[in-house]
Amino acid sequence: MLAAIWAQDENGLIGKQDKLPWHLPSDLKFFKQMTESNTLIMGRKTFEGMGGRPLPNRKTIVLTHDADYRAEGVDVMHNLEEVLVYAREFEGITFVAGGSMIYKEFLPHCTILYRTVIQHAFEGDTYFPEVDWDKWSLIDLSEGVQDEKNLYPYQFETYHRSDQLEKAAPEEYGGL
Repeated sequence: MLAAIWAQDENGLIGKQDKLPWHLPSDLKFFKQMTESNTLIMGRKTFEGMGGRPLPNRKTIVLTHDADYRAEGVDVMHNLEEVLVYAREFEGITFVAGGSMIYKEFLPHCTILYRTVIQHAFEGDTYFPEVDWDKWSLIDLSEGVQDEKNLYPYQFETYHRSDQLEKAAPEEYGGL
């Protein structure tokens, strides 16, 4: 199964110079909980913006057009079809984790979207691509806890592709 996971501000901003423009520990914890023991797919710039090393307890696939690109501890793939074949064969969830062009390329193939919306406007240079929300059904919404470490109001949203909602097993998206 293919899912997208991201955090955005109230205007759809997702990045600034290949990094997150905010620090929200609860969202990082959510990302970790969702993606552990699964696979992350990301572009080279996103991977390098995260320090150029794979996250623990996850398989990382870096998607790049550079046929000579190598990075320790990750698999490198070069086109959409390679990743789609992998995602169909992988028993867990393959999470699309950025950047903007990778999201745009994979969004039509995703079954589930995990979006964190931060109720604040930040400055940056990268936005999440347009989503046709008529094709998605909100299946879970929870308010994040704002505190001294999580300074902004935020919410976690889970969407399932509407035309596939009846076909999905409840455990696929958190037991609904």
